[in-house]
Amino acid sequence: MDGTVDGFRYGAVTPVAAYLMACLGGALGLRCIVRSLLDTRSRSAGWLALGAASIGCGIWTMHFIAMIGFHVEETRVRYDAATTVLSLVVAVAVVGVGVFLVGHRGTSGATLAIAGTVTGLGVAGMHYLGMAALRLDGDVGYDPVGVAVSVLIAIGAATAALWSAVTVRGFLASLGASLVMGVAVSGMHYTGMAAVSVHVHDTTGGTWAGESPLSLLLPMLAGPVVFLLLAGVVVMFDPLLVLGERSCAPRPGRAADSVAPRRPSEREPVAPTRGR
Repeated sequence: MDGTVDGFRYGAVTPVAAYLMACLGGALGLRCIVRSLLDTRSRSAGWLALGAASIGCGIWTMHFIAMIGFHVEETRVRYDAATTVLSLVVAVAVVGVGVFLVGHRGTSGATLAIAGTVTGLGVAGMHYLGMAALRLDGDVGYDPVGVAVSVLIAIGAATAALWSAVTVRGFLASLGASLVMGVAVSGMHYTGMAAVSVHVHDTTGGTWAGESPLSLLLPMLAGPVVFLLLAGVVVMFDPLLVLGERSCAPRPGRAADSVAPRRPSEREPVAPTRGR
C-alpha cells in the first residue's frame, strides 16, 4: 500500500533551520573564495579548499536537518550510517571541483558551464545518495519529472553560486548572494522530496537495519556544524577580509614607493664640474 509521507513532521522548525545552515555554509564559502582572490601572494588553494568544504558542509547539513522532519506514518524511518557519510564526502568533493575550476580559470562561459554542471550534478547526486541511505519497511519511488526539475535547480544554483564566488565583492553583497543560494538549495531539496513516494510492505514488525533519524543524524550533524563555526571564526578574524579589498590597494601616502626606479638613460644629467 502507499505510505503517507510527511516532510514537515516538526512544522517550520526543520525547514528554517535547514535554510539557515545552507546560508551559513554559502556565506562562509563565498568569503573564503573572495579571500583567495584578494592577495595573490597568499596560499589561495587553502582558502579555496576551506570555501569548498564550507559550502559542501552547508548543503549536506541543510539536507539532513530537513530529513529529520521526514516521516512515513506506516513505518519507521532509519538511515544507513556509511551511505550517509559518503554523501557528505560527495558534497564536499564536487563543490571543490567547481570552486577550484572557477578559482583558477575564472568565469568564462565554458568554464562556468562545466563547473556549474559538474557541481550541480554532484549536489543532486549527494541528495539522492542521502535518500538511498533511507531504511524503511517499503520501497521508495520517484516521479521522473520532479527529479529532473530538482537536478536542473541544482545545476542553476551551483552555476549562480560559482559565479557569485568570484564576482561578488563586499560583505553585504556576499550575504545577499548566500541568502539566494540558501533559497536555491532548499528549493532543490524540497522539489526532490515532492517527487518521493513510498510503497509500504504489507508485513509488520520489520527488522531492517539502520539507525533512527535522531540517534544518527544529530550526532553526525555536530561535526559539520562545529566545522562551519570554526570556519566562521577564521573568516571573522582574518585581517584582509575584515579590512576588505581596500587593504590590497597602495596607500596614498606611499604612492611614490610603487614607482619603478629610472633606468640610467632616463636619469637627469649631472651638471659638469668646473676645473680649478
